[in-house]
Amino acid sequence: MTAYENLPPVEFAFPGPLRDQLVEAVLSGAKTTTTAVLADYEACGDPLPVVGELMAVLDSAGRPVGVLEVTDVRVLRLADVGLRHALDEGEGFASVAEWRSAREGFWHGPQMREVIGDPQFTVDDDTPVVAERFRLVTRLPVPAP
Repeated sequence: MTAYENLPPVEFAFPGPLRDQLVEAVLSGAKTTTTAVLADYEACGDPLPVVGELMAVLDSAGRPVGVLEVTDVRVLRLADVGLRHALDEGEGFASVAEWRSAREGFWHGPQMREVIGDPQFTVDDDTPVVAERFRLVTRLPVPAP
């Protein structure tokens, strides 16, 4: 057993192409922030990340591929997410509006609505979001499938 096997997992998006893209951005160092709707944490009964906490990044196959350290966590209104945070999501966004459009598409998708338990779930300026900043501590070797 290795030390990272006892770490809480962090999963970006849902398994598939988007998660693969996000995990690669984390592992390359391009992605150092992420944003989730608070309703996701509440629906799943998950605690918010804690500054200093180490987490194991899981790929689409559920394998740990890296270890992150949480460096900042803020709950704020969606309208208050700034440009630096949006840019640091590492997905090539050039503006907060571009970032928000992509996030709304994800949050309004059927998988997220199912997780939240509300088929009509939508966000607006006042929706509470969890803005998290992290750093990659280490990349983990991925065993061959």
